[in-house]
Amino acid sequence: MTILITGGTGFLGKRLGIALKNNHSVVLTGRNNKQNFQAQKFTGCPVLPMDISNIESVRDVFTEVKPNIVIHAAATKFVDLAERQPMECIDVNVVGSQSIARVSVEKNIEAVIGISTDKAAPPVRNTYGLSKAIMERLFCAMNGKAGTKFTCVRYGNVAWSTGSVLPIWKKMYEETGIIRSTGPEMRRFFFTVDEAVGLIVTALENIDYLQGKVLARQMKSAQIKDILTTWTNYKGGHWEKMEGRPGERNDEFLIGELELAHTSEKVFKDILHYVISFNEIASKPLSEVFSSENAERLSESGILKIINNPPIGEL
Repeated sequence: MTILITGGTGFLGKRLGIALKNNHSVVLTGRNNKQNFQAQKFTGCPVLPMDISNIESVRDVFTEVKPNIVIHAAATKFVDLAERQPMECIDVNVVGSQSIARVSVEKNIEAVIGISTDKAAPPVRNTYGLSKAIMERLFCAMNGKAGTKFTCVRYGNVAWSTGSVLPIWKKMYEETGIIRSTGPEMRRFFFTVDEAVGLIVTALENIDYLQGKVLARQMKSAQIKDILTTWTNYKGGHWEKMEGRPGERNDEFLIGELELAHTSEKVFKDILHYVISFNEIASKPLSEVFSSENAERLSESGILKIINNPPIGEL
């Protein structure tokens, strides 16, 4: 089976390539050729240039690769950048996703998995979250219109991913011994890159059940202040609060209130998952929102495990 990964030069895309290449033929794509060369060296997977916001670029690569499966990980994901540069965010996250969907149907791709975010759950707070919410709706609505099966997986924060707080704090700490945070009062979901890869594998293995739906999994949250305090207690230095960024909020939702009636619980591999079907009422709907406020909290040992285990390779 040939799997094409958009955004294959990103933190998640590269590690997806490494995880899947032993059992499948994996091709990564990205629009920056310098990053393409680096990703090919890092993963051992072939990498092709592709700009998802240009549908002809997508067609050219799909024609050459002839993938069976597409994992759509390409995105502009920085919340503050999307607030300041919404055109870029919409071009990549909305128009780019539209290009992937259209060409996947044209080329009779077997299945497409879109990578989404907890910021897409209602109430949506920022442009980035809105763009990903549109991608979820687009992919789920495209399911059933042709032979291509569409699904999405909804993530929390992938620990140590590019642009996330941990590599930023690490750089601050190494340079000054001081970590500055925009939101010590905020709470966020955290899970490892291995868990992120596992969620995609679960979606692939259960595509017949999950087509037309969004898949999320139960995960733990942490208050940013607790991570900062644990870091400085064990490594030294100190932290301080800095001015906030546009588009942020104190808590994130994996399942929002408006989605409760459409969400059911499902166990895969002994892990509780949530399955959202936007236009169907669940037979046993979820009764309570699942947010970073009411989720089980990471213990101090769990926080330390994340802090002390950055993935191998460049961040």
